[in-house]
Amino acid sequence: MTIGIGLLGLGTVGAGVASILASPEGRHPLVAALRLQRVAVRDLNRSRPTSPPAELLTTDPEAVVDDPGVDIVVEVMGGLEPARTLILRAIAAGKPVVTANKAVIARHGEEIAAAAAAQGVYVLIEAAVGGGIPIIEPLKQSLGSNRIQRVSGIINGTTNYILSRMAAEGAAYADVLADAQRLGYAEADPAADVQGGDAADKIAILTRLAYGGTVPRGAIPTEGIDQLEARDVAYAARLGFVVKLLAVAQLMEAEGEHASSDHPLLDVRVHPTLVPSTHPLAGVNGVNNAILVEGDPVGQVMFYGPGAGAGPTASAVVADILNIAGIRQATGGSGGSLDPLLAAGSWRTCSLVEGSLTTHRNYVRLRTRDEAGVIGKIGTCFGEAGVSIQSIVQFAAQDQDGGDADAEIVVITHEVLEANFRRALARIEALPEVESVAACLRTL
Repeated sequence: MTIGIGLLGLGTVGAGVASILASPEGRHPLVAALRLQRVAVRDLNRSRPTSPPAELLTTDPEAVVDDPGVDIVVEVMGGLEPARTLILRAIAAGKPVVTANKAVIARHGEEIAAAAAAQGVYVLIEAAVGGGIPIIEPLKQSLGSNRIQRVSGIINGTTNYILSRMAAEGAAYADVLADAQRLGYAEADPAADVQGGDAADKIAILTRLAYGGTVPRGAIPTEGIDQLEARDVAYAARLGFVVKLLAVAQLMEAEGEHASSDHPLLDVRVHPTLVPSTHPLAGVNGVNNAILVEGDPVGQVMFYGPGAGAGPTASAVVADILNIAGIRQATGGSGGSLDPLLAAGSWRTCSLVEGSLTTHRNYVRLRTRDEAGVIGKIGTCFGEAGVSIQSIVQFAAQDQDGGDADAEIVVITHEVLEANFRRALARIEALPEVESVAACLRTL
């Protein structure tokens, strides 16, 4: 049985998919049953190193979806529209979909999953998170017997490359970003990566899979690395930490109306984080990604590998195609009934915890006058607010335009209620000896 593939997009990932389908030798035998039927591109005349035959190309993506010879629609064009509309159009036509589009799934995943369930077709999304790292299917199936307590990870290769370079070379953020853009690791407009939006899309997807319910993408607290200073990376290293942009989804101890296994309360967030140098995520460098899953009874499991690029992402896309193709062959093309683990719809309601009720360890850098008693006053402010200090270190102030500070005091707290921590910071900022709270980061 030959299975026709309709490809929406022939950029980096789309070209990678087309290359795999064109060279089935040495791969799983089912790859040979996949035939590229139609391909949607933006520009027919664009020069491409390799390309499917010209007669397969069209600038009309709806023609790809509607082609009767297309059995599976593969969406790798990116963006919210027309990708969302085309995915829904394919579902309405009874065609399964494979997509690498984390933005669409993070924002419209519930709508798409409901449409797919109603129509009895699959929408598979392995390539949407982690590039070539298999994390979607393990969360849906292999770890399905676990109570997931926490999912945390480095899931944006651009920011990890920048932070790795800053740590290794002591380089400034802006300089490393410019290099990353020249090397093709960062887009000309890097906002989605460096401001944390890409990682927030991905953790929204992982949260839904790990905890069985959707959380609103726009409500996820998100902080990127674009305001990070090289001195904080350097201070972190001197204190035994590395700085990583982490995306985290964590199960909270629920109370009151949320004290039900059918309504878990979650802390979901994206921010730069000081990671102890002995932690499994600390050694993940360059453009690599890693996701650490903590569950009961499995314990800790880490998934590591290349998080982007033509090869890794195309590998995940074709793996999803093979999943669907295998089902079609096993059922003689009818598709059969949906496997609930493979389809993985929501099965309970999740809520995000109020930020002030979360607990974290924190790193704070204060610019102060170098006067006797300053550290004592800062410690008193923390203590009166119920914040326990793990360490407090004073450094000579580095040159900085403006301000009269001649010392920098770095504090790392023990785990503390966020409301108490913010109350302490407000008191510290009011001290006449303190010029500014120059940096405030989370710490594992």
